[in-house]
Parts: sequence; structure tokens; C-alpha cells
Amino acid sequence: MQKRIEVVFVSRRNSLRSVLAEACLAHLDAKRFSVRSCGQPGRLAADVHPAAVEALGSAGMALPTSPPRSWDLLARAGSHNADVVITLDPALEPLQPRWPGQPDAALWPYPDVAGANTGPDDAAHGALQVLYSLRRRLELLVNLPLVGADRSALRSDIRDMAHMR
Repeated sequence: MQKRIEVVFVSRRNSLRSVLAEACLAHLDAKRFSVRSCGQPGRLAADVHPAAVEALGSAGMALPTSPPRSWDLLARAGSHNADVVITLDPALEPLQPRWPGQPDAALWPYPDVAGANTGPDDAAHGALQVLYSLRRRLELLVNLPLVGADRSALRSDIRDMAHMR
């Protein structure tokens, strides 16, 4: 049996974008990928955003079982070493800790739907747009030759996915 690829998604509050990404990748290929999500310490939401719950429900994807958590929990020594860290909020890139195991990193910027001062209908619509965009990127990710591939080419492919529309 080959090693599962560890992927961590990072967003500010770990309540919408990173939760959608975690749920979507787990839905697409939970056998090859071990997926987690996290947020910035001191900025975490108490719960998953209702728009994320609604978007995942409408797409038939299971909500991740863990509540919003800090990246401190995933970045400490003795934690699982991530193979890939994908940041979904550009403002967080310089603030993140040094991840154990020197994972490949990519920035896939998405709007902060959970932080926008919009009504529930706009938040639900925005969450669905983020989910569908993430799904397109993640479908490409699961089809990449991840094991035995040239690491620099793989890193470039994952980073290039940020430019998809």
C-alpha cells in the first residue's frame, strides 16, 4: 500500500474556504489523500459557516468532522508532516509557521465569503461558487501523477492551478 498524500488547506477562520476544500478533496479521493484544514490562531471561527454547510449539503459532500482549528495544532513537532500546504487567503502567506517536513506550498486565492458583510443568500451563492471552483482544481490535482513524479514539476503544476478560472 502506498503512502497517502497529506494535504493541508489554510484560510483565516477555517470556517468556509478551507472547510470546502477539505471536504471536496476528501470526497474526490479519500484513499490517496489525507486532508486537513486550519486557520490563523486568534482568528478562528467557533463553528463552520452556515453557507459552507449548505454548499456541501447541496453538492452531496460530507462536512468534515473536526471543528475549526489553529495551524498551531498542525505545525507543531510530532504532528503529521504535510506533503502540500495550499493557502486560500493571500494575506496569510507570510504569517504561516514553518511546516514540518518542508511541504510544497501553493497559493490559491479565493474571496473571503465568510468575512464579507453580506446576507445569507449572497454568502450561500458565494460559497457555492468557491466550492465549484475548488472542485475543478482538485479534480486536476487527484489526476496528477503524484507518486514517483518529478517534485519540481509537480510543485509547478499545483501552483499553476491557482490561475484557473
